[in-house]
Amino acid sequence: MASKHAKLTDEMIDKQRRRIGEVWYPNEAFYNTQATKDSIRQFAHGIGDTNPLWTDEKYAKKTEYGGIVAPPLFLTSIYWPAGGTGFPGIHAWHAGNDWEFYKPIFIGDEFTYTNTIVDIVEKKSKMAGRSVIQYGDTIYKNQRDEVVAKARGWSVWAERGASGEKGKYQKISRAAYTFEEIQKIHDDYDNEEIRGGNPRFWEDVLVGDELVPVIKGPLSLRDIIAFNMGAGSIFIRAHRLFLDYQRRHPAVGMMDSSTGQVDIPELVHMEDTRAGEIGIPGAYDYGPQRVCWLGHLLTNWMGDAGFLKRLYAEIRRFNILGDTTWLKGKVTEKYVKDSEFIVEVECWAENQRGEITMPGKATVSLPSREKRT
Repeated sequence: MASKHAKLTDEMIDKQRRRIGEVWYPNEAFYNTQATKDSIRQFAHGIGDTNPLWTDEKYAKKTEYGGIVAPPLFLTSIYWPAGGTGFPGIHAWHAGNDWEFYKPIFIGDEFTYTNTIVDIVEKKSKMAGRSVIQYGDTIYKNQRDEVVAKARGWSVWAERGASGEKGKYQKISRAAYTFEEIQKIHDDYDNEEIRGGNPRFWEDVLVGDELVPVIKGPLSLRDIIAFNMGAGSIFIRAHRLFLDYQRRHPAVGMMDSSTGQVDIPELVHMEDTRAGEIGIPGAYDYGPQRVCWLGHLLTNWMGDAGFLKRLYAEIRRFNILGDTTWLKGKVTEKYVKDSEFIVEVECWAENQRGEITMPGKATVSLPSREKRT
C-alpha cells in the first residue's frame, strides 16, 4: 500500500537518472493502436471538436485527403507524452508538451511508439516539498515505419503529503456564474468558427490577426470522463484488470485520508477529496486534455488545407471543476521556408478569472494562392 507521505529520495532520483537515454518499448497498448472511424470520432468528441473532417465521410471525401483523417492530437490516444516513467508513490502533474507533426493520420493507420527519458531537473517548489521535472521524448510511427510525430513531454513530480500541507492553491474559490455569464458562455460556443473547406490562404493572413476563440467549460466531471473515453487513461482499469495492475505496481495507490480508501492517483481529476490531498481545492482537468484543446483551436483556424507542424504548451495553473477556459491566439509572424508558407501563432488558455493557465505557440503551414497558380 502506498503512503500518502512517500518521500522523493536521492536513490529514487539517481535510479531514474541512470535511465536517461534508454529507449522504452511498451509491452502492452496504452489505449488505441489504430485510427478507425470510431476511435477518431470518440477522440474528437472527447475534446468537444465537431470539425466534420474528423467524422463525416461524405464531407471528407471532397477534401484533398479523400476521406476522414484524425486531428493531429489524436496521437494522445496512442500514448500520453508525459515525460517517461516516474517515481513510485510520488505525485505527478503533467506540465507541458512540445509536439512536432510530420504526416497526416488516415483511417487504417496503425501506430507504435517509444519513450525515452532525456533529462531530470530538481527544482524548488512553492507548492510542495522536494520535486523534480522529468522530460521525455515520445516517437510515434505508423505501419510503414514512418515517423508521424514526436513529442517532448514533461511532468513535475512532488511529494503528495508536502504538497497538501503547503496549501498554495487552497485560496482559489470555486467558480460561480450569473445567468447572464452563462448565456455569454453559450454565445461563445455558438460563435466558434470552423474554417473547414474554405481555405485560409497565407497571403490573406496578417501579423496581429486574432484567432476566433474556442471555449471549454464550465468544466464538469462529464467533460473529464468524455476525454477519457476518447483519449484513454493512465491507470483506470476495471475489476480484475486493476487488481492485477495494482499487484504489479503496489506503489501506484493513493490514500484518501477522509475515507481511508486507497485508489489510483488519477482520481484527483474526479474527486474533490483526492485533489485536496495534494493541496488543490477541487478536482481538475488532465494536462494532455488542455493541450488537445489548443489543437482544436488551431485546426479550426487553419482549415482543411492547413497543416499543424508544431504545438508547444506549458501548463502553468490548475483548471478546476467549474472553471471556464477560452483558447485564444494571434498571428506573430509569417514567412516562406523550403517552399512552405508558414505562420507562427502565439496561443494560450485563459480562464474566467483572466488568468493565463497555459501559454503556448504553434507553427502552421497554410495553402498559398501563389502555389495554386
